Amino acid sequence: MTSRPDIRTAARIVLSAVFLGAGVLHLMVPGPFVRITPQWVSDPALVVALTGLAELLGAAGLIIPRLRVFAGWALALYCVGVYPANIQHAMDGLNSGTGLVWAYHGPRLLFQPVIIWWCLWASTAIDWPFKRSQAAARVPPISMERI
Repeated sequence: MTSRPDIRTAARIVLSAVFLGAGVLHLMVPGPFVRITPQWVSDPALVVALTGLAELLGAAGLIIPRLRVFAGWALALYCVGVYPANIQHAMDGLNSGTGLVWAYHGPRLLFQPVIIWWCLWASTAIDWPFKRSQAAARVPPISMERI
């Protein structure tokens, strides 16, 4: 039977590979990413390049043990930050006739919270839902007697 640390390690490696690939794509083929950047972003090409760099640094950070937790939090925040571009991509895709239909965009938008959790769990920033975190274990439960 596979142990939970082995599963977490595999999840971390897969996640790192995904962010590495995305970072390379953002830097090498920025056009599609620039096109889905919301209009209120002032310099889409620069933002796409910076997000590619962030993905590469996050991918590396997940592999380096002393940077792992920081990288997990940074990538989780990154995923929150790029969510408007994902929404913009869905709205544009549904209206542009690109062939990407709701069957693609819907799951992608719904999966974003899972990716955020994955960043945190794979990096060991959190243990939820598999085990109470050390911080949670130190906090005494609220009892009605104290209220």
